[in-house]
Amino acid sequence: MARKRNGLRWVLVPLVALALLAAACGDSKEEPASPGAGSQPKGRIAGSVDLKGATVTVGSKEFTEQLILGNITKFALEAAGAKVNDQLGLQGSTIARDALKSGKIDLYWEYLGTGWVTHLGNDKGIPGVDAQYNALKQADAKNGIVWTKPTKFSDTYAVAVTNENAKRLNLTRISDIGPLLAKSPDEGTLCVGGEFATRPDALPGLEKAYGIKFPQNKVSNVQDALVYQQVDAGKCTFGSIFSTDGRVASLGLTVLEDDKGFFPPFNGSLSVRKELLDRYPKIEELFAPIADELDDKTMIELNAKVDVESKDPKEVARTWLVQKGYIA
Repeated sequence: MARKRNGLRWVLVPLVALALLAAACGDSKEEPASPGAGSQPKGRIAGSVDLKGATVTVGSKEFTEQLILGNITKFALEAAGAKVNDQLGLQGSTIARDALKSGKIDLYWEYLGTGWVTHLGNDKGIPGVDAQYNALKQADAKNGIVWTKPTKFSDTYAVAVTNENAKRLNLTRISDIGPLLAKSPDEGTLCVGGEFATRPDALPGLEKAYGIKFPQNKVSNVQDALVYQQVDAGKCTFGSIFSTDGRVASLGLTVLEDDKGFFPPFNGSLSVRKELLDRYPKIEELFAPIADELDDKTMIELNAKVDVESKDPKEVARTWLVQKGYIA
C-alpha cells in the first residue's frame, strides 16, 4: 500500500572497518562476507535460480515493512548471482511508482489496492485477492509493468482504538463509529498518517461507504509512525493503522472490523519492469516461494522486530532468509 510509515535509515559499519577493529583487538576470527560482498551466499537459492550477469536496481518505500521486503529482495537476488543496486527507502508510493515506470528502479514490492486505486486511478478496489490481482495485472500490462505472484499477507488499512476505549465505548466494528459520533461528537477524534487523509481508498472513501463524517477540527494528520503512540496515549480515540504492524499487539490496540468490506485487498506483489523480466524470467521463479512464505503472522512478527524490538530491517530480512534456508 502506499505508504506510509516513516522508516528509519540504518547505517551499517563497513566490513573493512569491522575487520580492522577485530585485528586491533587481537581477534583472529574473520568476519563472514555478506551477500554481494564477494562471495555468493549458499542456501537453497544458490544453484536453484541462476541470475549471474543480471544487474537489478531494487527499490522500496520508506516504512518498516517496505524496508524489510526490499532487503529480502536484495539478498535473494544476490544469492542467485545478480548484481544489485540499492534504491531502498523512496519517499512514498508515487515516487516509487514513478521510479519504476521511468526505469530508475527495476522492481519493488507494491500492494494490490495501491496499484489499482492510487496508480491506475480506480475509485475503489475489487473484492477478492484473485479478482483484484488478475484485474490489476491485466490493466498494468499496457504500462510495461508485471505484477508477480502476490503474498499471503494483506497489509490493509484499518481503524484502531485502544482496548480500553473499545470496551468503554462499545466499539467492535467501523459501523459503530457513526452512532458514537451522533451521540458523543467529542469522542470523534481521529489521528491519520500520510496518505490516509486524501486517498479514495482511505478516509474520504471510508466516510462515504459508512455514511460517517469526522469533524474537520477533530482530525489530526501526523506522521504514520506516530499514529500508534497518539492513540495509545489518548490523544485520539481512533487511528489509521496498518494491519500487519507489530505495534498493534504490543500497545494493546483493537482493530475495528471492516464490516462493510470497504478496504480492498492489500496483498503485496513484486511489481517488475517487463523489459527486465523478459531478459531474466527466472526472477519470477525466484520470488514465488518467498511470496508463499510471507503470511500475516510472519509479516507482523518481522515488523515487530524493527518497530518494537528496535532491530535493523536489513538484519531482520537477512535472518529470516537464513532461518528459512534461502541463504546461509
